[in-house]
Amino acid sequence: MVDSNTISITLVFSPAPREVVEKVLILPARSKVQDALASANLLKLTTDEHYILGIWGKKTTLSHVLNDSDRLELYRPLKVDPKVARRERFQKQGARTTGLFAKTRAGGKAGY
Repeated sequence: MVDSNTISITLVFSPAPREVVEKVLILPARSKVQDALASANLLKLTTDEHYILGIWGKKTTLSHVLNDSDRLELYRPLKVDPKVARRERFQKQGARTTGLFAKTRAGGKAGY
């Protein structure tokens, strides 16, 4: 805690794949999530891009009051369902090169 009238939080978000931005913000005590986003100039981003908000991995709202040492996270929406992506990768590489069928001994059947 910086002093009794301020709190320190960490704001983490990913504007693009494989890119993470982490900012430490000093805010007045009893600040809300909306105040933190406004001070980091990200309030417009959350309304336009439909980011999901979370504190330490738990979903939250703009009106949630922040505590000292909170980690405010912005989650981008998924473009592809992970199950669909895995299924497509498996179809591309084929059954013979993945999982149980990846390693075969010389002269042996697939999977043994």
